[in-house]
Amino acid sequence: MARRSHRPRGRRRTQSWRYIIPVLLIIVVVIAFKYGPFGKNESTDETVDITPDANVPELKETEPEVVIRPEPEPLPEPEPEPNLPDIATVPDVEPNPEAAELIVEATALLSETPSRIIDAREKLNDALRMPMNIQQRVFVKDQLSELANKWLLSKIIFPDDELCGSYLVKSGDELRIIAKRYKVPWEILKEVNKISRPETLQAGEQIKVINGPFHAKVYRSTFTMDLYLQDETFVRSFRVGLGKEETETPTGLWRVKSDGKLIKPPWPDPVTRRMYHPEDPGYPLGSRWIGLEGIKGNAEGRTGFGIHGTKEPEQIGTTGSRGCIRMHNGEVILIYNLLTPNLSTVEVVE
Repeated sequence: MARRSHRPRGRRRTQSWRYIIPVLLIIVVVIAFKYGPFGKNESTDETVDITPDANVPELKETEPEVVIRPEPEPLPEPEPEPNLPDIATVPDVEPNPEAAELIVEATALLSETPSRIIDAREKLNDALRMPMNIQQRVFVKDQLSELANKWLLSKIIFPDDELCGSYLVKSGDELRIIAKRYKVPWEILKEVNKISRPETLQAGEQIKVINGPFHAKVYRSTFTMDLYLQDETFVRSFRVGLGKEETETPTGLWRVKSDGKLIKPPWPDPVTRRMYHPEDPGYPLGSRWIGLEGIKGNAEGRTGFGIHGTKEPEQIGTTGSRGCIRMHNGEVILIYNLLTPNLSTVEVVE
């Protein structure tokens, strides 16, 4: 029977631990490397800890603050515009070359020494009768108005002037009689000759006379009145006020009434029947009244209309009257001194 060799039991246990201990050490190292500080990889670092920190206050979701602005104060309503009629626009046209040539010739005549005022006046009036643009027309009228201050409204008598001349006062002459002979009011002869009192006129005196009569033309669309001597010689333009829509100034031809020229007469209101006197606050006639009678067109047969001054100058250039033609007080005095009863006409056109 063979003999089995065998080792002691204690020695066998020692050899078993010799293998177990290294294995355990390897396992510990692997675990430590894997779960310790050296075992974290990039994918692990990307994990975010969302556990709230006790030291950080919790943010509460708040609604956005709404700012309430005060309502703006309402703007005041604009004041109503005055009752102005529609004014037709004038198309822009080219200057009239023929009129321009006459203007140049008139300017040259005025630059001569002495100035040839009468010749220049005739050239400019010829131009005014031609079609022309608004700039030319305004220039011509301005020039003629300036010339009228010299040849008409001064005591000077220019050579070759068929509209003005001199008169030798005879014994028994009166200024009214002389003026009637020349178809002009005596007031204009008194003014241009600087006569303080007509009754002091002496025989043998030379005075300036004007060959009348004067006439006027009113344009409703532009609120202007043009004054002419003997129909075709332009004197001056004036701004006027006219009748409102329900009582508009009638178009047509009017004539100055025989008894139509008055200085601050009483005025009866046709609506209330109240009589107004010059000192009353509501007196509407201003410094002068020139009564008119209609003789042609829409004016024919109509009465109660006239040219007068005003205490309301802001009404000039508007439709604010009851049909009459309003003027500034100083200008209506000049018109009063130029228009002759029964002879002077006033044409009202659009």
